[in-house]
Amino acid sequence: MSGQKRAVILVSGGLDSTTVLAMARAQGYACYTLSFDYGQRHRGELLAAERVSRVLGDVEHKRVTLNLDSIGGSALTDLSIAVPEEETQGIPVTYVPARNTVFLSIALGWAEVLGARDIFIGVNAVDYSGYPDCRSEYIAAFEAMANLATRAGVEGEKITIHTTLMNLGKGDIIRAGVALGVDYSLTVSCYQVTEEGLACGKCDSCRLRRQGFLDAGLADPTRYLSSPATP
Repeated sequence: MSGQKRAVILVSGGLDSTTVLAMARAQGYACYTLSFDYGQRHRGELLAAERVSRVLGDVEHKRVTLNLDSIGGSALTDLSIAVPEEETQGIPVTYVPARNTVFLSIALGWAEVLGARDIFIGVNAVDYSGYPDCRSEYIAAFEAMANLATRAGVEGEKITIHTTLMNLGKGDIIRAGVALGVDYSLTVSCYQVTEEGLACGKCDSCRLRRQGFLDAGLADPTRYLSSPATP
């Protein structure tokens, strides 16, 4: 690891962030992975985050506990709001208010502690659910703030937020990951995943994942609780 640049990689255990981790490693970064137990109903993803981090050779994995369920406002953090099992228009109820802003802020703090100047996040503007904090405009604004609000930034050590998947479709993401040796059977992308890691096959995240494997022309290795919905 001597001489390697350090990077903080946000990992959820899902398809996108796992691909980003593989890409960062392929670029020669020493990867420090970060996941969040934020009160989400799909906490089964946390084990997947630890699993893919270990398999893909991270230097250190850190899990940070937050309580975004204390403010609710999302089907992922408020059990009284149902996860939709049909396609919806506009910003869906699975959007978690300020989630990426909170996550990136903590990643930024850890990056400063580590002396890392690179942060990787798996946001995507092609096959995504309409979340406002997954857009390139948002990432550019956060990066500008990061370089204004940190010691590293004001001392001229530029902090960069990498969004290597921003303009890729799910099929392209999967093909890129497979080329880097990613085993997607280790990942979890479902909003209602069970503790055993079984995906519902019905939610928006499951639909996007399933369509991605179809677009990539590859078998879907996901373990489903029941037969997946047709994309």
